[in-house]
Amino acid sequence: MPPGSGILGRKRPREKLISVMSGAWRTTRFGRRPMTRMATAGLALHVFFEFGAGVGMPLASVLGPTGAGTLWAASAGTAFHRAGTRPSSSDTTFALINSFGLAAVTAHLAGWPTRRTAFGLPWLRDCEGLGPELMRFYNPILYFSGSAALAALLTENRSAPRYLPLLSLGLVPVLIAAQHGEHRRLREIACQQPRWWNRRLQ
Repeated sequence: MPPGSGILGRKRPREKLISVMSGAWRTTRFGRRPMTRMATAGLALHVFFEFGAGVGMPLASVLGPTGAGTLWAASAGTAFHRAGTRPSSSDTTFALINSFGLAAVTAHLAGWPTRRTAFGLPWLRDCEGLGPELMRFYNPILYFSGSAALAALLTENRSAPRYLPLLSLGLVPVLIAAQHGEHRRLREIACQQPRWWNRRLQ
């Protein structure tokens, strides 16, 4: 008879209560979809690193720095929270978010100057005006975000259609064009309206 079991092999009430409380603690502490949450946090870190470094951020040329920052913060915060709480019926939504995040990282590595590491991985030499000196910080952020998104696509959100990760491949050329277009607009804004948030583009 297993330890902690009653006469019929069932857990005693005390052990059963401890087991339930332990499971609830783990769910509360770590939540659901930990890889999706890491990927979301990595994407937010990515765009706000660009903002803090002085090259703007995605959509800043359209919404302005305040509007873009508010949108990214609200979107990332909502996705991070809901990824940890929403049931499996929301798997498709989070699979789409992870596909977008992976595509965004791939577009950076495919659309901007790179060199190869000793392991053969692409390593950005410069990107969006950040400069070579910031690449030692920027590359790890991208790889963290992209790796978490890939892990989430492979291990989480299992009720989502299996073809969704293929969307990443189709999004890459679109995002490369979008990144370069946004960069050009941000440079024009930096020349016309120099501010602290676009100081590297002036």
